Amino acid sequence: MAHQKHNNHQVKAKKFLGQHFLEDESIAEAIADSLTLNGYKNVLEIGPGMGVLTKYLLKKPITTYVIEIDRDSVEYLQNNYLNLAPRIIEQDFLKYDLSTTFSEEPLAIIGNFPYNISTQIVFKTLELRDQIPEFSGMFQKEVAQRICSKEGSKVYGILSVLTQAFYDAEYLFTVPPTVFNPPPRVESGVLRLIRKADYSLPCDEKLFFRVVKQAFQQRRKTMRNSLKTMELSDSLKANPIFDKRPEQISVAQFLELTSLIENDK
Repeated sequence: MAHQKHNNHQVKAKKFLGQHFLEDESIAEAIADSLTLNGYKNVLEIGPGMGVLTKYLLKKPITTYVIEIDRDSVEYLQNNYLNLAPRIIEQDFLKYDLSTTFSEEPLAIIGNFPYNISTQIVFKTLELRDQIPEFSGMFQKEVAQRICSKEGSKVYGILSVLTQAFYDAEYLFTVPPTVFNPPPRVESGVLRLIRKADYSLPCDEKLFFRVVKQAFQQRRKTMRNSLKTMELSDSLKANPIFDKRPEQISVAQFLELTSLIENDK
C-alpha cells in the first residue's frame, strides 16, 4: 500500500489564493451558528482550508459539503476529516456547476471567504438565488458593511442594492486581524443573507441590474445625468427621483424606477 506523503502537516497559507486561516475556535463556532438551518438540508462551505469552521458544521443536523481549490488543503481534510472525504469538491466555486452535486436541492453557502474573490462569490449566489435560501460568512469588514448598508450611507452601492433586492442582509459581528494566520491588514466582518419570502422582481431583471450599475458608476451625479444614455421620455425624467443621487435611493425605489423605465413608451 502506498503511503500518503502529506499526513497531518499544517497547510501553509498561499498568498495567491487569498488565504488567511482563522485560528480562533469561538469565532469559527459563531460563524457556524449563524446558520438558521431553515429551508435546506445541505450546506456548502467555500474554501475550508484546514477545517476550523468545517468541524462545527459537521456537528449540525445538516449535510456538509466543502469546495476547495487548494490541493494541500484537500489532502489535509481527507486525512483529518474521514467522514467528510466523499463530500470534498476539489474545484473553483466560481466555475463550478452546483447542479453536478446538488441537482435542484436547496443549499446554504458559508465560508471564511478569500478576500480576492468575495464579491464574485456574492454575485454568483445572486445568480443561483433560486437554489440558495441562505448565505453567511466572513468578508473584509468594509465589503460586509457595503453589502448590508442602506441608502444614505457612504458605502451603499451596487452590491448593496443588488443583494438586498433578493435577500435580507444583516451584519453580525466584526473580527480582528489577530485571529488569523497570516493576519490580514484589515478587520473582517461576518454577515448573513436570508432570502426574502417573495424574491421575484416586479420588473425586468437585466434592466434592473443595468440601471443600478449605470447609476452608481457616477455616484456623485443625479440620476438624470447618470441615466442619460437611456432614451427616456421627458415626462419620465420630470419625476423627482431623477433629482436624487443613487446613494439616496432605496432598493424598493430602484425597483420602482426600473418598472417606470420599462413602461416608458
